[in-house]
Amino acid sequence: MIRRFQLPLASVALSLAMGCASTPQNSELTTQPIATRAQAATQTSAIIPASQTEPAVSTVEDLVRVATDLNPRLRKAQHLIEAAQGNRLQAGLYPNPTLDILGDELGDRTGPGGIWTAPKFSQEIVTGRKLTLAQAVAAREVDQATLDLLRERYAVVGAVRLAFYDAYTLERRVQALDTLVKLSADAVKFGQALLDNKQIARLDLVQLEVEYQRLNARAEAARRELPHARKQLAAAIGARSLTIEPLQGPFEELPVYDADRTLASVLASHPELRSAQVGVERAKAAVRSAEAQVIPNVTLSTGYTRQNQNVSNDWLVGFSVPLPTWNRNQGAIRAAQAEQLAAVQEVSRIENDLTDRTAAALRAYASAYKEAELYRKELLPRAEETYRLSVEAFRGGQFEYLRVIQAQRSIAEAKLDYTRALGDAWKAAAQLSALLLEDYWPGTPPDLKPATPAPAK
Repeated sequence: MIRRFQLPLASVALSLAMGCASTPQNSELTTQPIATRAQAATQTSAIIPASQTEPAVSTVEDLVRVATDLNPRLRKAQHLIEAAQGNRLQAGLYPNPTLDILGDELGDRTGPGGIWTAPKFSQEIVTGRKLTLAQAVAAREVDQATLDLLRERYAVVGAVRLAFYDAYTLERRVQALDTLVKLSADAVKFGQALLDNKQIARLDLVQLEVEYQRLNARAEAARRELPHARKQLAAAIGARSLTIEPLQGPFEELPVYDADRTLASVLASHPELRSAQVGVERAKAAVRSAEAQVIPNVTLSTGYTRQNQNVSNDWLVGFSVPLPTWNRNQGAIRAAQAEQLAAVQEVSRIENDLTDRTAAALRAYASAYKEAELYRKELLPRAEETYRLSVEAFRGGQFEYLRVIQAQRSIAEAKLDYTRALGDAWKAAAQLSALLLEDYWPGTPPDLKPATPAPAK
């Protein structure tokens, strides 16, 4: 049965991140990104120590929960947020003062003690709001790192769901083949009884046995694939030693996606696109920061001087400033302006990429969805009926064994193709769930009423 519902298109975590990534027009003054909430929203729960035995799990929700706790991609993204926050802090720090101790004319005849300037202090005065502008650039990098954490989270979740349904489809294939092997074994047993009663020839029984061995070989081959599929699932989770029990979850009840609403939701909320948009803000701030570098910083100095020649105590005051004659930071400004134009184009590139990925997933999903529906409603019931009638007729002596084998093969292929189509649909849905940032999948949160959107076209 196909279950129709509307999945949530954006998570609470993303909503928080959207608020933290958006910046006011005067972005160079906004040096403090509100990344804490988004980071907390994606913060993993209790991390299982590597030495601790990991739990056996079987449902997709369990596996996703373990993945968000253990996957190193998420831990790396969290550390990169901390690194970006450190860079933002460093960008706003004022230059340290300089302490000089100078000895001059040492050993002079008029005064062997020379001239000593100690201590002498110098301080660079940063002008043009350079620190504020540099911190604004770094703040946008914190926002991007936070959005990257969200992107990595849902990429991991989508990969786990995809690997889950790859392994789960294989399990269902094994189950279907085991059922077909049993049916074929029953046909062989009945054929043996007919041979004993001299109602069929030995060649007829051999053909039934060959078909039984063929199905049994396919079942054994699929069964041998299962451990490797579970290893791939464990790798997608990020815990190679994770014990995975036989999987459980919905299979024949597929979600239904509205193509237009799905694409609109992806383009409205995906962290990759939001990060690219924040990248434009960062590039604008970088241009302003590069332009501010033209304004020279001022260095002030003061100190005490002891002159041993004429035995006097003096004070010095200094003022220095570089003259922007040849170097007016024109190369860096030009580079920053070009990077701003590139950042604008990156937004368009990400939009096109997300559109392509969403369309490809919707296309694969719609194709598998329609194929599964065709097998469920038309082909599989007819194949089952044909097989049942052929077996009954064969037992009654009306059909020859070749018709039984043909009907057996038809139902086998129909069941296996149906299983494959369902698996393909779920794997495409897993990709869509990552693009749509779906926390509740494949279902709706308890406080939301299910809707019935139109199927993907």
